[in-house]
Amino acid sequence: MIWSSFAEFVAMGGYGVYVWGSVGVSAALLALEVWQARVGRRQALEAVCEAMDATGENTPSGGAL
Repeated sequence: MIWSSFAEFVAMGGYGVYVWGSVGVSAALLALEVWQARVGRRQALEAVCEAMDATGENTPSGGAL
């Protein structure tokens, strides 16, 4: 499709609301997925660190590293 102006491009032949709405929802869901992955990773690392602290695994034994 060839558009003669930016307004025609945005209008998408009368379907612009649906097209740009879909693009917006998709972008929002992708951002939410990235955010949830980062939060989940942070929580998993904190849980591992707490478990290591509880068992004393991160303290050197006998002074050797």
